[in-house]
Amino acid sequence: MKFPSSPYPTPSSPTSRREFLGRVAAAGAGLAFTAAATPLAHAAPTPTPATGANRRFKIAGFTKPFQYLNYDDTADLVAEVGWDGVELALRKGGHVLPERVDDDLPRLVEALKKRNLEVLTIATDIHNATDPLTEKVLRASARSGVKLYRVAHLQYDLSKPIPPQVANVRSGLRELLDLNKELGLTAAYENHSGKSSVGAPLWDLYEMLQGLGPEHYGVCFDIAHATVEGGLDWAVQFRLLEDYLRAIYVKDFLWTKKAAGWDADWRPLGEGMIDPAFFDRLKKTSFRGTVVQHHEYPLGRGPELLAALRRDRETLVKWLGEPV
Repeated sequence: MKFPSSPYPTPSSPTSRREFLGRVAAAGAGLAFTAAATPLAHAAPTPTPATGANRRFKIAGFTKPFQYLNYDDTADLVAEVGWDGVELALRKGGHVLPERVDDDLPRLVEALKKRNLEVLTIATDIHNATDPLTEKVLRASARSGVKLYRVAHLQYDLSKPIPPQVANVRSGLRELLDLNKELGLTAAYENHSGKSSVGAPLWDLYEMLQGLGPEHYGVCFDIAHATVEGGLDWAVQFRLLEDYLRAIYVKDFLWTKKAAGWDADWRPLGEGMIDPAFFDRLKKTSFRGTVVQHHEYPLGRGPELLAALRRDRETLVKWLGEPV
């Protein structure tokens, strides 16, 4: 596989913050996606102490908005923002491609490890055990020490009854049970908003998870999507799924009137409608997992990207009441 020539420094070159930001901007403007899938050598910064050492929650960033970066620059960006690690997009068109997982996942894990960071969870296309890439991805994940994976987002067929479809999704998840047990992994489903989204009402997720074993299945609870769907009753939905929490996803939105009708307009944290009281309730639970920043609004490139990610992290840390 050939990759375009790179503006990145050689291994002996010093890497300043200005040079790093320049590389981020250049990568976003000109590098093909395939270049993001293979790390390009340059000097690694001096590792810094893990930021989550004195906090109850680890804070991660989802790599989707910057998956054009190679793995070393991804690790640099994560360290600059101040996260403890990442939720990795490991799926078709993602930061790591499923067919390359054996080669590329260890490279990203190593790049993060050099900076005392980690892959805390992965976002996958997995929804049953029949796809030949399923076992490949899960075994590679287990070897790399990543124990939590998010399964694919699914849609209901609204022309058909819903209860049988709920049972069908549960059946697909049950197919993964043997692999989860063997590898010590946990599968989790994120609630997305949307008129046909599986998991949008959240009661259906509760039904799907019954009898599967909470040690191997759970929920990535997205407070923004829960608020889009439920408005003020997110607390009921959250309480329903409290025993199944495996990760918390955080982003923000405002309802906006557009030509086609009302729509969720994604915003930086603190500029939208999610209730900070959610985090007070979260702290009263037994949950000790990862809180992941998701970003659906335009982030820009280079310094603009870094500033937006840092700003959202500062807001999140404040809401969590954690040390910076």
